[in-house]
Amino acid sequence: MTLRFERGKLMSSTKYNDLGAQVSERNGVAGTHFSVWAPNAREVSLVCDSNDWLHDRNSLTPSESGVWSGFIPNILPGEKYKFSLVDVFGNTIQKADPYAFRSEYRPATASIVCDLSDYAWADDEWMAFRQNANWLERPMSIYEVHLGSWRRPEDGRDYFTWQELAEQLIAYCHELGYSHLQLLPVSEHPFDGSWGYQVTGYFAPTSRFGTPHEFMLFVDRCHQAGIGILVDWVPAHFPTDAHGLGRFDGTGLYEHEDHRKGYHPDWNTYIFNYGRQEVREFLLSSARFWCDLYHVDGLRVDAVASMLYLDYSRDSGQWVPNEHGGRENTDAISFIKEFNEVIHGEFPGAVTIAEESTSWPKVSRPLYDGGLGFTMKWDMGWMHDTLKYTARESIYRTHHQNDLSFRMMYAFSENFVLPLSHDEVVHGKKSLLSRMPGDEWQQFANLRLLYSYQFTMPGKKLQFMGGEIGQWNEWNHDTELDWSLQQIPTHAGISRLVKDLNRLYCSNPAMHQFDTSQNGFQWIDCDDAERSTYSYIRRSSDHDDFFVIVLNFTPVVREDFRLGVPNPGYYREVFNTDADIYGGCNVGNEGGTYSEPIESHGFENSLSITLPPLAMVVFRLVTIDK
Repeated sequence: MTLRFERGKLMSSTKYNDLGAQVSERNGVAGTHFSVWAPNAREVSLVCDSNDWLHDRNSLTPSESGVWSGFIPNILPGEKYKFSLVDVFGNTIQKADPYAFRSEYRPATASIVCDLSDYAWADDEWMAFRQNANWLERPMSIYEVHLGSWRRPEDGRDYFTWQELAEQLIAYCHELGYSHLQLLPVSEHPFDGSWGYQVTGYFAPTSRFGTPHEFMLFVDRCHQAGIGILVDWVPAHFPTDAHGLGRFDGTGLYEHEDHRKGYHPDWNTYIFNYGRQEVREFLLSSARFWCDLYHVDGLRVDAVASMLYLDYSRDSGQWVPNEHGGRENTDAISFIKEFNEVIHGEFPGAVTIAEESTSWPKVSRPLYDGGLGFTMKWDMGWMHDTLKYTARESIYRTHHQNDLSFRMMYAFSENFVLPLSHDEVVHGKKSLLSRMPGDEWQQFANLRLLYSYQFTMPGKKLQFMGGEIGQWNEWNHDTELDWSLQQIPTHAGISRLVKDLNRLYCSNPAMHQFDTSQNGFQWIDCDDAERSTYSYIRRSSDHDDFFVIVLNFTPVVREDFRLGVPNPGYYREVFNTDADIYGGCNVGNEGGTYSEPIESHGFENSLSITLPPLAMVVFRLVTIDK
């Protein structure tokens, strides 16, 4: 690929094919061509194992675009290296390669020459399927995983390898019925406690789990098992580590010089300068890279709100208004739109998902409709309202009926994912199970009810690891999940529930086809505050294909509970979270019940059912009275 230059700026659509360390051959001699953008540097050279890390052994040549480059013979894959720069102030500094495909295992920080051209993919069937998949109408049940603390080896190693994870995690995900894995950032990062969100290697899978080729194998195996892979991608900020992007040639190259624009006080990180073309191309190349070289099926973009607003987490006087005097970051908005256009245009079937916590309009609407262009957006409002409601003692829920029903006022304004994410089980928030009210039986029943509500409401689903076994403890990134809980019947019941909810959701179009459209949802009753019940209908495009769902958020058994239904006939009870296989008491309806011609909730026919305590029951019409 040939680089194009315009007005002195680097204008390459896939710079990972050109910059960094490109294994090549010149005049019959194997070696590596190195390139790095450092326009304000006085000198740039390569330091590596072969030259004893001495600055003056392998100098690179500058170009008008600010790219320093040179071919160095006999530097082959596996060689450790950095760029040694004499910066604009005359200081000699060493920097990791911004485009490195591989990095050293932390705490070491060198880049490693790596050739990614020789992996033979075996996921053609999945990639062909994905190209035409409409994920808005298909089921998406996402298992969110921090790989370093999912499981840990018993032999003293810090982590499992990608191959070992392929053998264990994929089988586990498949067994529980999730359609997608979402990985907390797997880009190289120096600090474990950042969970991967402070990235130093935007083109390098972390060495914690093995080599880049082994990561390819992991993704390949996921696809062969029919599981999609989403990865967290962090274009909002980057860390201040000396070997990283910050002050790369002595100046604010990737970040703004002005700290009011270029420094994030919450995270002690730098903010990208989205108005600089070379920085935009760096980030766009990174986004392309993961979809291109690693076949990932989507990017979940972290901290979008911090990108959209210049005054995000800043007081008056600590930020600079845009050219119109407003608080919107127009450069970041333009970048986000271009990012979504690139991913959707070049990688059919790949999704982009925004973690965006404000009321910014049309985040998941197309660019032609004035939107930002994301495929989907996390529904943070749903998450917070739901967890606030379910944490209340049942006696107080009667006064907060609107906490759950309000969501349907805006449910289809965006293409939403309903997340129960890692952020909700750390920093003193407790695990989901331990924040449920009541005695131990009620805590488990409430957790079953929470998951059932999530899986039957419109929207794609996301659950963070550990929730599916009912962790008592908060997530700790330094230890593995408490897998011993699986031997306890109540916790095993939670896992069985999640498995069956996934089957209910993924196997039935009425539960997922209209996740993002109001055509598939209808309230039966959302105003029963006195009894803290909710009831609604989920439909597919086949009008007679529907489920009737009822939730009881009190520990009281409701006998002869009258419920309006659309059609007369026999309604089979197809799901009951109070079943003993989930840890419940088996209160139910003996398999189902016939409707009666008694008007209720605006319907001519109704059911008289027994509603179990702190439970959800789901009915499906199986015979129709003509």
